[in-house]
Amino acid sequence: MTIKSWMGAGLLLLTTSAYAADSDRFVSKLALPTGQTVVVAEGDFEARSIGSFSVRLYEAAAAPDETTFFSAGLIRPRDGVVEKVMLADIDGDKRQEVVVLVRSAGSGSYLSAHAFTPAKSKLVYRGAVMGLAANADPIKALRRLGKKR
Repeated sequence: MTIKSWMGAGLLLLTTSAYAADSDRFVSKLALPTGQTVVVAEGDFEARSIGSFSVRLYEAAAAPDETTFFSAGLIRPRDGVVEKVMLADIDGDKRQEVVVLVRSAGSGSYLSAHAFTPAKSKLVYRGAVMGLAANADPIKALRRLGKKR
């Protein structure tokens, strides 16, 4: 094997290793009652403890095409790691919002919750509550935020 071949193989190995190290990143796909699909993912190549997350909305489609027809997306900052994605009615309108929970990496394990309303072909950022106690109810906190508006 020539030096050039060894260098090429080494570069391929380095690229593969960098990609493999990124596999512990949070990514989740969630089916909405409307048939649409939401994908939430931490930002590529960012530190696990701080960075961004994306929320992407896809048109209704049967598997395996549920992420084929992109409709809208938003990117938000995060201070911590995305822990969970859930649906909850935070404003009492009988429609589910997408709620992204982020847990801080510091000693307090503080919680933040970010809410998004999926519409026909768009996502609306509803707001966030930050610095919640580690054992707080983030849905209750988001509902209080909605009442202040």
